[in-house]
Amino acid sequence: MEFRQLEYFKLLCEELHFTRAAEKLGITQPTLSHQIKALEDDIGVPLFDRIGKRIAVTEAGGILYKQCSNVFGLLQGARDEISELQRMERGSLSIGALPGELNHLASSLLVRFHRSYPGIRIKLHSIEDSVERILANELDLAITILPQEDDRLRKTTLYQENFYFVCRFDHPLALQESLNLADIHKQPIVMFPETHHCRQLIDGVSSTAGLQIEPLIETASIESLFSLIRSGTGSSILSKTLIEMQNDPELKAIPIDHPSLRREVGIIFHKDKYIGKAAKGFIELLTDYVRGLKFPEQD
Repeated sequence: MEFRQLEYFKLLCEELHFTRAAEKLGITQPTLSHQIKALEDDIGVPLFDRIGKRIAVTEAGGILYKQCSNVFGLLQGARDEISELQRMERGSLSIGALPGELNHLASSLLVRFHRSYPGIRIKLHSIEDSVERILANELDLAITILPQEDDRLRKTTLYQENFYFVCRFDHPLALQESLNLADIHKQPIVMFPETHHCRQLIDGVSSTAGLQIEPLIETASIESLFSLIRSGTGSSILSKTLIEMQNDPELKAIPIDHPSLRREVGIIFHKDKYIGKAAKGFIELLTDYVRGLKFPEQD
């Protein structure tokens, strides 16, 4: 049984005339007769009664026609849904992002994305290790620290950025044009927990420089972190992204030049996964937003 034969059969049931059905199908009448006969041979029962020049659908033919109508209806529904996906009228998008500023970055775009594509269901997951979730097809894409070396992944760079020492404007170091880690590690510091990738970067660079920064307070909350800095409880070492997103006039960001703290942020996704319009739309929105942030180290 071939799909083409079912198309021929369905139209013949509706026309009940071989010549008219063949004309609508754009084939010859003998070709149509041959295909219907092959379908009947395959099923093992007659689908039409031939009464002179007239034909009538048999009981078996009626059963097949009903099921054909259901199948073709489902296929048309699938075509309609796919068309809606292409027009961004429906669908879903699952995104992973590192806890902290990258999750905050993605979250800040959700309202804007929803306004542009209200029919798309979107899920944002705050996760430390997104690679396995990408490979298990549980995420469409993830925003993370590069490089993520894996032949099964594709990646694209969003931006590169430095980390800065962040303090109040009345902090003793606020007038410095730049600082080194040796100066910073003596100060009261508030930081993200050790599980955060940005904290691991800072700890790794500090260890290489023979230093150990012991935070006065650790918190996973961005709001709490900035509140502690504003209160004068302590200063911090933060990424340019997070500083720009907060845009707090009470605080001063000072470059760290010895050793420099730098990272590359990007998007990863499965190299064999089709990236639909919903994912492309979010990537475009994210890329445009990042372009609007100020990264003087890239000028």
